[in-house]
Amino acid sequence: MRCVFRRDSGSLTFDVPPSETSRWRAVARVLRSPVDALSCALLPSSCSLCGSPLPQLSLVPICAACWSEFPLQTGPSCACCGDSLDAPASLSSLCRTCRLAPPPFVRAVAFGLYQDRMKAAIHALKYDRLHPAARTLGKMLAEAIAQLADQAPADMLVVPVPLHRDKYRQRGFNQARILADYALASLRKSHPDWRLALAPSTLLRHRATESQAGLTSHQRRSNVSGAFAVSDPAAVTAKHVLLIDDIFTTGATARSAARALQRAGAASVWVATLARARRTNPIHSRSNGIIQDADHDSAPSSDALDATLQRIRIHSSHDQPSF
Repeated sequence: MRCVFRRDSGSLTFDVPPSETSRWRAVARVLRSPVDALSCALLPSSCSLCGSPLPQLSLVPICAACWSEFPLQTGPSCACCGDSLDAPASLSSLCRTCRLAPPPFVRAVAFGLYQDRMKAAIHALKYDRLHPAARTLGKMLAEAIAQLADQAPADMLVVPVPLHRDKYRQRGFNQARILADYALASLRKSHPDWRLALAPSTLLRHRATESQAGLTSHQRRSNVSGAFAVSDPAAVTAKHVLLIDDIFTTGATARSAARALQRAGAASVWVATLARARRTNPIHSRSNGIIQDADHDSAPSSDALDATLQRIRIHSSHDQPSF
């Protein structure tokens, strides 16, 4: 590299000879434009989310505008489950649900909200088998996981939430596993010192469950209660676990899976999802204190938690969120 003073501008510039790679990239850009135009004319395709014509060839039929419109979660949120709070964060760092029934995981994070373009993209991946979209969605999941980098342990097992074998045969893939693969690939570049080991067979869903769509909070918790088991408890004993799935709604599945991991000896459980459903979660000052986790089969205060969760409005109950 040569440092050069130019008389005409008087400024300090750097004269860097272009590399062969840069030259080839420039040539490729010049050639690609007419090829894209010709290909789009001969083989027109449209965005899977909005239906607009795609301006260039792409393995992922989603336009740049749609990718930019994924809704992000803003404003104060619960320090544990990540749910939005509708009151200033100074009043409490936890939502009422987490105060009444502390979950068996340390913290849950998500990239964005389960609505609009995000919801459509997850539908396309799960139900339309738009597998190429998983790469970009996995990078978004990696951004969510990165929120834990300063707080979570340096060594963690990454456990995708499993499907029951009947559901897996029907769908042919587990979206949580695919998203975890791409997320870890991205995190190896952005956080090379964070030792995240994928353990896809650690957790088993040994009992088939109904679709969570349309179920009440109590029905959701009953539906997934006892549905998970750990294949090899010795593999998770004293280990810190990062639980991965696509969607977080009421947290019933996250609680059930985290509890199974804790019972097997996990030191801690953390949760990361691509999206979460927005809930109206008011903060009220109460003197009734903390109760036991109502997801537990023998929790004595489940009726109180049911009454609380029934007042939580879920904005997305159209399809089957995993969490």
